[in-house]
Amino acid sequence: MQSSIPEIVINYMCLLFSLCVHEASHAAMADRCGDPTGRLLGRISLNPVRHADPIGTVILPLFAMITGFRFFFGWAKPVPFNPRNLRNRRRDPVLIALAGPASNLLVALSAGVVLRVFAQFAGGMVESPVLPLILTIFITLVGVNIMLMVFNILPIPPLDGYHLLDYFLPPQAREAVEKFGPYSMLFLMLIVFNTHILQVPMGFLMKGILYLSFVGTPLYNALAGS
Repeated sequence: MQSSIPEIVINYMCLLFSLCVHEASHAAMADRCGDPTGRLLGRISLNPVRHADPIGTVILPLFAMITGFRFFFGWAKPVPFNPRNLRNRRRDPVLIALAGPASNLLVALSAGVVLRVFAQFAGGMVESPVLPLILTIFITLVGVNIMLMVFNILPIPPLDGYHLLDYFLPPQAREAVEKFGPYSMLFLMLIVFNTHILQVPMGFLMKGILYLSFVGTPLYNALAGS
């Protein structure tokens, strides 16, 4: 089903912001761990120009949003880092990788807190035309960031979760996974898009945050009674 222009704008701006936070967090953690590569490239920034990939950040997401295509897929330019500069070459790649999903979780929780505060004091705004816009923006931020977090923690190369898995793998298993690498994206698309395996954790987290954001607030009670 196709979205309206305002919905496309809100969805895309929330996605763009969330991708920038994700990649900037990788760069910031790498810098903290001793490698300034991302910082010197200007990647510790929320400027979309620093992170945008023409296909993954612009063409594919907008195509999916405009056409209502059921396969939504997108990415930003990965942040490079030099392992030789890291203080701990075994541990620090894991910290750098997990900084991205952790930042998305933080944005989702922060958006939930904003919704909670707003819902606590906006009980009299049920009829306001601004109310749907505010709710849509922050609910979308929750959903987009939950999606990015859950997707990126999958233990499949080149996603962030693979670096956590790699930390615990013995050398023989690590070699086997590296051989699987060239086929990982095909496998990823088959698993994610055909089995909908991510819908359960995404739905659980999304419903949990929104429940904590609204239930028991004056706005929730006003909407429930209207």
